[in-house]
Order: sequence, then structure tokens, then C-alpha cells
Amino acid sequence: MMKKVYLDNAATTPIISQVIQTITEVMTETYGNPSSSHQFGRKARTIVEEARKGIAKHFNVTASEVVFTAGGSEADNLILRNAVENLGVNRIITSKIEHHAVLHTVEAIEKEHSITVSFVDVNEKGEIDYGHLEKLLAESEQKTLVSLMYINNEIGNILDLKKICSLCKSYNALFHSDTVQAIGHYRIDLQETPIDFMVASAHKFHGPKGVGFAVIKKGFGIKPILVGGEQERGARAGTENVHNIAGMYKALDIAIAQMDMDAKYICDLKRYFIKQLKNIDNNIRFNGLSAEEDGCSYIVLNVRFTKDLPMFLFNLDLKGIAASGGSACQSGSNQGSHVLNAILSTEEAMKTSVRFSLSKFTTKEEIDYTLDVIKNLI
Repeated sequence: MMKKVYLDNAATTPIISQVIQTITEVMTETYGNPSSSHQFGRKARTIVEEARKGIAKHFNVTASEVVFTAGGSEADNLILRNAVENLGVNRIITSKIEHHAVLHTVEAIEKEHSITVSFVDVNEKGEIDYGHLEKLLAESEQKTLVSLMYINNEIGNILDLKKICSLCKSYNALFHSDTVQAIGHYRIDLQETPIDFMVASAHKFHGPKGVGFAVIKKGFGIKPILVGGEQERGARAGTENVHNIAGMYKALDIAIAQMDMDAKYICDLKRYFIKQLKNIDNNIRFNGLSAEEDGCSYIVLNVRFTKDLPMFLFNLDLKGIAASGGSACQSGSNQGSHVLNAILSTEEAMKTSVRFSLSKFTTKEEIDYTLDVIKNLI
């Protein structure tokens, strides 16, 4: 039987058994519509609101600041559209290495509303130029939103959130961060780090797909992008996904309780993986800061081989190994990674790069098997 090794956890994670149990129980026992006033509805409403309160507590915000969505992409859309259509923002500063949920939304809003869009410089390691960001903030009096992701989904670079918060405050700009890759893996206290808007997707921290949330700072009124009902305090029409909201809350509780232990385990595994890859070929390079312990997510390792290796991902898949060539959201496209194209020279971008992403379920034996397969392929 073929070995199966899953190393694409930045795309999605396996759902843990306790979460499946929670979802199953809620689906079986609490099938009422949370907007209904009878006891079945009230029971469902209680589950939704307990999850909202519990999630809010983890980030040190109030329950009214949490809006449930179908995931991170919808939450990004909701926030960016509200900033322009509801909060008077007419300029967005972002980077060319953001997730497409931000870049494509900004592009669409720019066409619809004729806003100004500025891109902050990034270097060959994918690091944001904070000096350039300050220059951009200083050069205009327009109402500005800065949208920069906390952890890059392809190269794993970690943004200095406190620095960005401080800059935005100095220039009276709003700050939105796509925090999808960080939630459940890194602690965020929104009183200490006052991001105005952040987002999460449950399937990135061993929860179910199709559910996430936005945190929208108190005082910013929200106009829905999905209309047709008063759910989510008028912020999003549609019956709440009760069982998945309960599953997401359970997954987040577990992730936060086990965070330090899981992080140490995955860090050790990643360190071992890097060392062994260098032993195979010392000319292998790592994109972004993904091989550095500081400044990068402990989950992501983006490996650049010394040449173009056609069919490399396909051959890994044939051996039962799941990895990604760019972000999974654009797999099937042959344009290559927009992140790597933005930070690498044309020559380096032509070489084969693979994103391996680990989880607490990844084993050393799986890494060893993967290393053997890589050795044979290159």
C-alpha cells in the first residue's frame, strides 16, 4: 500500500476527532434555526452566542466585535468593502504578496469606486519595507486603510504587527490584517496589538471548512455584502452554520490550549527537515524567511531547488506526498506563484519551488520518507 504523507497544512489541516465529535453532536441534537423563537431555535442561538463569546475572549475583544463568515476570504471581502463603502476610505495601501482574497478584492473595489491603491515595497526575502510604508502614509491626507497579512501563506514571513499598528495610529490610518495563517498558532491580544480588522478560517487550525470569522473593532458600523436577512446583527444575511461554528470554537480552544507544546514539536521537526535538505544539496535555498527561526511561521517551509524540475509536484504526489507549488487557492493555474514572482529574480523564479507545511500530526518518519523521495527525484 502506498505511503500517504500530508505536508500541505498551510492549505488546510486535518480535522481533529474532538471537533468532529462536537460537530456531530450539534448536527444530531441541535438542528433548530438560531433565528427561530421556539426552544429548538433558542438552543441553537445559545450555541452560536457561546462560541462568539468564547472566541472573543481569546483575542481580548467583546462578543459584538466578532462576525461569523464562511471563511477568511469572505471576511476579507466584508472588511475591505466596508472600509471603502461605509467608512470613507478612499486609499488602500497593501503589498503585492498578499493573499488573492485581498489583492483581487482591492482590484475590484479600485475599478468600482476609483480609490487610490499604493503598494509598499518588499525585498527579495519578502520583508515589508517599513520606511517605505511610513513614506506612503505621510504623503497623503486621504482616509487610508493599510491591508497587510500577519503571516504570508506561501513563504511564512511574519509581519511586525505592533510596528504597523503604531505607524497606522501615527498617521490616523485604519489597519486590516489577514491573520488566517496565524490564528490557532500564535497568540493575538487585540488590546495590546490594536488591529482594527482581522480574519480567521477554521480549517487552518484543525477545524471544519466553510466557516470563519471577522473581528471588526467596536464603533465601525458594518453593512452586509450578503443581504436578505438580519443575521449576525445585520452584518451578514444567511442562517448561521451552527454545527461548524461550534466545531470552530472547539478547534480554537484546543489549538490555544496546546499551542506552546505543538509549536515546540513542529519547530523541532522543521529544524530537522531543513538540516537534512541541506545535507542532500547544500545549494538548496529557502524562499522568504522560511528557514529562519525568527520572522517566519514554524509551519511553513518554502524550498527552492537548484533548477527547474518539471513534474516535481506530480512525482511527489505519485509517491503519496502532498505539498504545494504556490498557494493551494491557485493550484491548477500555471502562472506560478505571484508571491515568488514578486520577490525573486526571473531566473530564480523559474526554478522549482515547493511549499511544505507541517502540523502537529506530521511525524519524523514522514519527513524521512519525503527526504528519500526528494533525493531520488533531484
